[in-house]
Amino acid sequence: MHRYSVTDPQPRRCILPFSADPSQLVGLRRAVRDELAAWGMKTLIEEVQLITTELASNVIKHVGRGAAAALVLDVCADQLRVEVHDGSHEEPRSLHPSSEEESGRGLQLLAGLSAAWGMTRTAVGKVVWCALPLIPDESHRRIQRATTVMETYSVTVGGPAARLPRRPVLEESATSLILDLLHWLSAHGLDPDDILDRAQTHFEARPGVV
Repeated sequence: MHRYSVTDPQPRRCILPFSADPSQLVGLRRAVRDELAAWGMKTLIEEVQLITTELASNVIKHVGRGAAAALVLDVCADQLRVEVHDGSHEEPRSLHPSSEEESGRGLQLLAGLSAAWGMTRTAVGKVVWCALPLIPDESHRRIQRATTVMETYSVTVGGPAARLPRRPVLEESATSLILDLLHWLSAHGLDPDDILDRAQTHFEARPGVV
């Protein structure tokens, strides 16, 4: 599965093309998890994975297996917009699954999970979208700042290919950034261990950190 991501400057936007087939759903959910984790939005992962499954399943059932489609995650201001683009002008259908089915909750699910949802016709088909509110707290803001720094840093140390916010890229950026900070602290006569201990103390003092 190919991923195209634009994360610098804000807003954040990720495009995940996929083929309408049940075998693609696991990969889509995994890509959603990795992308939102990289953006510091772990609290939204479960909801967005569920919405992704329903929207993609609707394409499979009502547009047809093998149809070309794309999932778009778009962060703007105070909301996360989840979109599925396909090549059909047919309006999405409300689904009525049996209790044994894992998917098929369709539009009822979107209405229950999102602040708003709808459908927009395009020149080549349609977009079914929903918007989830973002409620930033201090932890979220710190994660967002760190992600932005690491993405910018990865461009500096790794070149343009490092712009994709995939976990291995960000992990390597974090390692390089921490290493350079340790060199900077040492060069300015500061004790790196003391700074790290202080940071660790503040981190462990956060609510919910064991």
